[in-house]
Amino acid sequence: MTQSPPSLSASLGDKVTITCQASQNINKYIAWYQQKPGKAPRQLIHYTSTLVSGTPSRFSGSGSGRDYSFSISNVESEDIASYYCLQYDNLP
Repeated sequence: MTQSPPSLSASLGDKVTITCQASQNINKYIAWYQQKPGKAPRQLIHYTSTLVSGTPSRFSGSGSGRDYSFSISNVESEDIASYYCLQYDNLP
């Protein structure tokens, strides 16, 4: 997975978007995580756009095939963190 941009800055209230590109079609099996310093990663979104319980609605995901994006609208101070995408397998 190729994620971009590698880093970004934002002001409160901004909308920010991160993209990930897979090397092949991953059929929407992508999750997005938030990690704050000294804390375990927190899954925010799975299957491209499904919000995990407790994830605020200002977080969203979209995409298909190889190309996916993750957005935060109306950035809040508590959103300061690292974010990353993860491809996963659809296991039975």
